[in-house]
Amino acid sequence: MILLRRLLGDVLRRQRQRQGRTLREVSSSARVSLGYLSEVERGQKEASSELLSAICDALDVRMSELMREVSDELALAELAQSAAATPSEPVPTPVRSMLGSVSVTGVPPERVTIKAPAEAVDVVAA
Repeated sequence: MILLRRLLGDVLRRQRQRQGRTLREVSSSARVSLGYLSEVERGQKEASSELLSAICDALDVRMSELMREVSDELALAELAQSAAATPSEPVPTPVRSMLGSVSVTGVPPERVTIKAPAEAVDVVAA
């Protein structure tokens, strides 16, 4: 099962790390506790729209940009989940061209790793 809160947390963490900022800096700027922000980044807590707005403001990132990146991650996770379920089916051409040089490889049957040129995303079946 793909957890949206996990994907959202991963994207938030990457945004923060790209800026070279600490959890403490962002939590202070967003006026949210450090522990709660950490739990959101680890996908352990669901973030409300108000909280996401505050975090996006603190990171100086538009919420639409954040959600677009989450949507891209979700599409890749769904593709990986589909590939793990039916490994003999080829990836449809429109999806293949959209993904470019992304490769999907199985690790154990319940885990699939998607390796993109810039980074890797692990998807774990629940």
